[in-house]
Amino acid sequence: MKPSLNDLKTEFQYDKTMKCVQCGYCLPVCPTYVTMRRETHSPRGRINLIKMVGEGKITDLSILEEPLDLCLGCRACETACPTGVEYGSILESARAALVKRKKFSKPIRLLRNTMFKSVFPNRRIMKFTGNMFWFYEKSGLQNAVHSTGIMKKLPYHLGDFESIVPPAVSPKVRNQSNMKVQAEGELKYSIVFFTGCIMDAMFQRINQLSIQLLAKAGCQVIVIPNQTCCGALHAHSGELDEAKQLAKRNIAAFEQVKADFIVNNAGGCGAMLNEYHHLLKDDKEWADRAKQFTSKSKDISQVLVLCGGIPNLLSPTEEKVTYQPSCHMTNVQKVTNEPLMLLKSVIGINLVEMKQANMCCGSAGIYNVVHYDESMEILDEKMKHTKETGATVIITTNPGCLLQMKLGIQREDLPKPTRALHLIEYLAEAAEIL
Repeated sequence: MKPSLNDLKTEFQYDKTMKCVQCGYCLPVCPTYVTMRRETHSPRGRINLIKMVGEGKITDLSILEEPLDLCLGCRACETACPTGVEYGSILESARAALVKRKKFSKPIRLLRNTMFKSVFPNRRIMKFTGNMFWFYEKSGLQNAVHSTGIMKKLPYHLGDFESIVPPAVSPKVRNQSNMKVQAEGELKYSIVFFTGCIMDAMFQRINQLSIQLLAKAGCQVIVIPNQTCCGALHAHSGELDEAKQLAKRNIAAFEQVKADFIVNNAGGCGAMLNEYHHLLKDDKEWADRAKQFTSKSKDISQVLVLCGGIPNLLSPTEEKVTYQPSCHMTNVQKVTNEPLMLLKSVIGINLVEMKQANMCCGSAGIYNVVHYDESMEILDEKMKHTKETGATVIITTNPGCLLQMKLGIQREDLPKPTRALHLIEYLAEAAEIL
């Protein structure tokens, strides 16, 4: 049955678009507008398309697919907006409305269902994925595959990304991970650590270092086994119902442990966790529980600063360092000062500010996989400013940004010492706990 205009207005959150006065403050901070120079690929252009749906001026919803698909969801427009437009909420609702009506091919539908419903939410599968990648590296299979040249023929440029994935943690080390780590010295806070799905599978070393740094700063750290994916990839891909289910699973799991904070180390995950109360605001059973959850959710940099920082941090080299902020930490979590405070606490650091540091790097979840060419145009702009700093260490706070900056280093063929590190990796080097 064809939806009524009122139904479309509700699904596309038409009422929220009324705050947009089409002023254009969002244009210079929107990466897709900067690189594509098309009004339909700007925040106000996308909002105007959604308005036209709500007013019955657009009836063919496929017109919205490309403009909304090509949005990174970085939400820099929200930070720049003088009238407080809730662009993120409008975008995710519109994407969900489109996905609900879109007829995917059977292979694509199968792939989406498998990844969103069976892989990302399943800790055992993600752990198995991490273990298999370790075997792929250590067995010699990786070298054998590379020698065939087949990596260059993989779809979605997956070969490019495979070459920059960090070394995997062995199954033995992974299985030895403690579920509870005591604070070193005076106990300052008790925290429950959010491991994430991608972080736990492919960046487990950063998770381990995070726990060690938290303990060193005076935190008791608990890792609960029944947590799951945050749901960010689901929400960004229009699978809002799945995202809500994952949010409920996490809330129920973390409610079982009394702690001061729920801590994460990934900007994208943290943004999603911080918005559970918005995601579940219309669910009477879960709304208050979601508020309690988000009130405790913190990025690791916030908690380390609350602890007074990490003692005796010493720059391991005289390298120039620059900081590439995570969009979702900046524009959603509003965590901007703490990472810089931690970096500046490192004795001997040569920290150089990057121009337009807050502009998205083009990673945006899996955007750089499904929209590779558009993502690389955005990355090329980012790398211009990165090279101007002369830095040989690029610090990030999100796994996607980390891989994207590694790819940028590779694309620009920067000198060998140049490297991209997660903030936690750099702090661990400075604390000599590697």
